Amino acid sequence: MELRLDGKVALVTGASRGIGKAIAAAYAAAGADVMLSSRKVDALESARDEIVAAAGDRAGQVAVCAANAGDPDAAAACVAATVERFGGVDVLVNNAATNPYMGRMIDIDLPRLDKTYDVNLRGAFVWAQEAYRQSMAERGGNVVNISSIGGLSVETSIGHYNVTKAALLHLTRSLAKELAPQIRVNAICPGLVKTDMARALWEGNEESVSKFVPLARLGEPSDIANAALFLASEASSWMTGTMLVVDGGMLL
Repeated sequence: MELRLDGKVALVTGASRGIGKAIAAAYAAAGADVMLSSRKVDALESARDEIVAAAGDRAGQVAVCAANAGDPDAAAACVAATVERFGGVDVLVNNAATNPYMGRMIDIDLPRLDKTYDVNLRGAFVWAQEAYRQSMAERGGNVVNISSIGGLSVETSIGHYNVTKAALLHLTRSLAKELAPQIRVNAICPGLVKTDMARALWEGNEESVSKFVPLARLGEPSDIANAALFLASEASSWMTGTMLVVDGGMLL
C-alpha cells in the first residue's frame, strides 16, 4: 500500500534532525507541503535542502520557520506562518522534546524540571491549541504526538522526562475525545532510537544494548517516520486516541 498525503499541509516541530527530520521527509515524499520548525534557522535550512533533494517528483513543497517549541508566542507565530504560506494546517506533529537532566528524579532542580515540562507537555498542548484555533477548528485535521515507551514504563535516570511523556499520552487521549470526529489525535511511543538526543543511552554500547531488544537492533528515525506517515494518512482514518508502540519489542 502506498500512503500518500497529496493536498495536505503538515507542520513538524523539532524537524531539523533525528525523528522530526525523518517524519518531515516522509511527509514531503508522500506529497504533503511541509513546514519544518525548530530553534535554529541554519539547521532548518540544511534539513530542508536535504529533504527537497531526496523527495522526488511527487513531493510537496518544504518551508522553514524557526521557533522555540516551549515558547507560546513562537508557536502561534509559526502556525500563522504555515497558514499564510500553505493555506492551513492539516497535520501537526508534536515531535520537539528536551531532556536537560539525567539522574534521580527526586534530585532534579526546578529550572530543569520546568524546562522539560514547558517543551514536552505544555509545548505540545500549545501547538495543538494554536493549530486548532488558526486552522483545524474550521477544516479538521490530525495531530500526531511523539511520546516514548518511557511514558509506559519506569527508568530511574530519566524519570521526569518520562513523566512528561506519560502525561503527553493522557493529553493525547483527552484531546482525541474532545475534538472527534473532526480532528484525530494519536501518539507514537518510540523505543530507543539512534538520535543525537538519545546518544548517551546507546553510543559506545549499541551492540550490548541491542541484545535486550527482541528484534535485535535499535530503532532508526525512519522506523518512527513510517508510523507517523501511517497515522497522518487515510489508512488510519478509524484511529484516534491510540498509543502506537514502535520499539522493536523492548517493552516485552
